[in-house]
Amino acid sequence: MIKKKKSAVLTAILGFTLALSACGGGGGTGTNTPSATPSDPPATTPAENGGDKGTQGGDKPGLRMIMQYGLFDPKTEYVAKYIEERTGYKVEYELLPAENADEKLNLLVSSKDNYDLVKLNAAQFYNLASAGALEPIDELLESHGNYIKQSIKPESFGSATIDGKIFGIPETGSGVSIGEELVVRQDWLDELGLSVPTNTDELYTVLKTIKEKKNVIPLTMSKDSIYGDIATTFGILTDWKEVDGKLMHRAELPEMKEYITYMNKLYKEGLLDTETPINTAQKSIEKFSGGNAAMYKLAWWNAGTTIAALEKNFPEAKTTIIPYLKGKDGKAVVGAKANTTWYIAILKSSKNKEAAMDFLNAKLEPETFKGIAIGEEGVHHEVKDDKYFPILPKFNDELNNASAFLTGVDEEKYPIYWQARVRKDPILQAHFETFQKNAEGLIVVDPMSMAPPIEAVSKNLLKLTTLLDDNVLQFISGAKPIDSYDQFLAQWRAEGGADMVAAANEWFQSTK
Repeated sequence: MIKKKKSAVLTAILGFTLALSACGGGGGTGTNTPSATPSDPPATTPAENGGDKGTQGGDKPGLRMIMQYGLFDPKTEYVAKYIEERTGYKVEYELLPAENADEKLNLLVSSKDNYDLVKLNAAQFYNLASAGALEPIDELLESHGNYIKQSIKPESFGSATIDGKIFGIPETGSGVSIGEELVVRQDWLDELGLSVPTNTDELYTVLKTIKEKKNVIPLTMSKDSIYGDIATTFGILTDWKEVDGKLMHRAELPEMKEYITYMNKLYKEGLLDTETPINTAQKSIEKFSGGNAAMYKLAWWNAGTTIAALEKNFPEAKTTIIPYLKGKDGKAVVGAKANTTWYIAILKSSKNKEAAMDFLNAKLEPETFKGIAIGEEGVHHEVKDDKYFPILPKFNDELNNASAFLTGVDEEKYPIYWQARVRKDPILQAHFETFQKNAEGLIVVDPMSMAPPIEAVSKNLLKLTTLLDDNVLQFISGAKPIDSYDQFLAQWRAEGGADMVAAANEWFQSTK
């Protein structure tokens, strides 16, 4: 796979660089943000230290790292200084711009500025690995990666493996957690003598009664959040589902027609917000907190502001989180993803490959990693009832951008450390913890979560997801008849869906 693409992609990268150089102006990025400006030069340059000297004794070489966009200056960040102190490596960070980030990335990688490390999203990782711009790190992991191997599960490395070689450190983030759940006005349920629904039939009855008695929108949703609690009762869990040993995309599942038929019924009867196809999350939140809607699929990260606004507008208001609805078989399930969020790679052109790996490894030494994640106990966080709580405002002041400096996580401990961030607000904490408790034993993880970047998937997924979601909204609203779903599916397959599914299954079968 890589050998076929390497020449063409690398040529494209180099061609882009030459085109920019020919334009003059020093290869500008089109932005003028401080975050796109390089930090101060390292105290000792790679050339002065003779290349891979970081693990050979003597002074450690200065390293240069390309990071994703951020509204901060790495030179002034507490975490950057902490990392330097703990690892002994001085690192110059270059942040990609908000716009034209891929073009800037290609320019930096193709330059003669000797960058060593780069933090990439999935598409960037695949493109650079395919171009031969990234160093295979299997041997470096064996010789310099003891903490990395202790921290990151072997299956996670599968997502960074292409053609049998590992090209990066997978950063899986805070682990598997559930983000959204239906929330209802409990005071209105009490007023109407209604119980919290447990399945879609009961949900229909509750919504119908609310419409008749309260003259408000029974259920509001945003256009970007059309799946979730209700869809899972029909077997629509995540993007991909294993069926009889093969992967099927949610677009192909016969249950999709059942789901949109149910939602179309809610829409036609005025039980689902008629503005769902155009609602933003903020608009739906305003309807719920403003007393114009009885039910909303709330994200825990919006819970603090949403509930505060509701209680300000209606001090007597009470809400209840609806446990995940049960399907036809009487069981509830919850879909979740466990994807690799970022890939940290060593550039093929780096003159400090061993030192770069030594640096990444040192950051995952247990106490060092804990300090990066949640700072110092008694200064940035405290422990109560075996849980980590932030000490404000110090935690925010010095650790607000800490995640940008992660280069892989301890996959067992980071999900525990990370929860300090949701304990900044009692309402936020309560919703997050209730969502997770309600989902215990019900979670089904997307089977493509640990897949490496696959060309046919990477290049088609965003386009096809948008195509699917736009059409699902049209089916729900009645703008398109549900009988034409098969015609849409043929279009979806022709525009890349068939190739994407075939490639996904090729990978899936190779794992068995």
